[in-house]
Amino acid sequence: MTPPLPRSPRPQVAAPPLPAHLLTNLLHFGRLLRAAGLSIHPGRMMDLAAALRLVNLGSRPDVYHTMRALLVHRQEDLALFDRVFALFWRKPSRRERPFDPLHDLRRQQQKPDIIPLPIHQPAPPTNQPTNAPPAIAVTRAYSAQEALRHKDFGDLTPDEETAVRQLMQQFNWQAAQRRTRRRQSGPGPQLDMRRSLRRSLRTGGEFMVWHTRRPRRRPRPLVILADISGSMERYTRLLLHFIYMAVCAQSQPVEAFVFSARLTRITRQLGHKSLAKALAEVSTAVPDWSGGTRIGAALKRFNTDWGRRVLGGGAVALLISDGWDRGDPDLLACEIGRLHRSCHRLIWLNPLLGLPRYQPLTRGIQAALPHIDDFLPVHNLVSLEDLMRHLQKLGG
Repeated sequence: MTPPLPRSPRPQVAAPPLPAHLLTNLLHFGRLLRAAGLSIHPGRMMDLAAALRLVNLGSRPDVYHTMRALLVHRQEDLALFDRVFALFWRKPSRRERPFDPLHDLRRQQQKPDIIPLPIHQPAPPTNQPTNAPPAIAVTRAYSAQEALRHKDFGDLTPDEETAVRQLMQQFNWQAAQRRTRRRQSGPGPQLDMRRSLRRSLRTGGEFMVWHTRRPRRRPRPLVILADISGSMERYTRLLLHFIYMAVCAQSQPVEAFVFSARLTRITRQLGHKSLAKALAEVSTAVPDWSGGTRIGAALKRFNTDWGRRVLGGGAVALLISDGWDRGDPDLLACEIGRLHRSCHRLIWLNPLLGLPRYQPLTRGIQAALPHIDDFLPVHNLVSLEDLMRHLQKLGG
């Protein structure tokens, strides 16, 4: 007996796509459900659009049960969904006002025999007419974060220091750009003959497109020299955290040094991902915490041993100190002048500059002021934010 021939599988017919106006209405319907308080996200709406391609759109019960099965996931939301569905998927008459289902939901809230819907709109108070605009009461609230931004680093409690460190992590470290001698492809005044010749091979040697080059830009290196003497002890912890955030930003090359009676490079110690481990290694590597200040001797050591290594590429130097110096002011004037000639810009950051009655009258400040490009405060978070904006403008 001859076996029966196998039947060929039926060809799969792709479901027709939904009309464009229906997709638009589904989008508005999802927004209305979210406004009413249902948890509707884009994934559920995409599943609904795929499911509606498989049902009869001409049958209102089929469409209703498909939407309710995919969009409602809690028993208490069924009545709310039914009300929104009836308001949205209805056919308004020609004499009716422009269709606004969200306005109809607000009107139903005002009826006593219907349970109010959780529409996220301010409801009018009971002592005012319904058509009157809602009254908005403006109250002044205390902001602890805003108070910390203006509080001096030397007056912070241990808990406030922790909060300030967390705020420092939100700084946007955007390095200042400098123009190099190298060039790259892009809109510019110089003709890129090599790319133009290579492109002309596609058109038989005819130059149809002319390519140009522009100067390449790189971030400016940042060199930080921080004073850790006894007079700076109130600000040392947070300033070290500030230097750590600058080193970890990786948006520009950063070299960090600290000095009191001698100079110590701490760039390698601050390269750890853990702040506690980095600060522990810094405390071990620095032998003269809270000692006397000899700014001139420290700058001489920096200019002799490190200046030619780290001040290349148009570096910006930050000198953080209060200016109290026990060394020779003539030596300080000579060495800070040499530092000023070696870097693109020299910025002195003084935490005492934020005090209302401060005047730069110490010998160290008087010797250094003629060689300083910017004399800025660094005593709170606001001053650090101003410093960040100032560094971003040093690209020229």
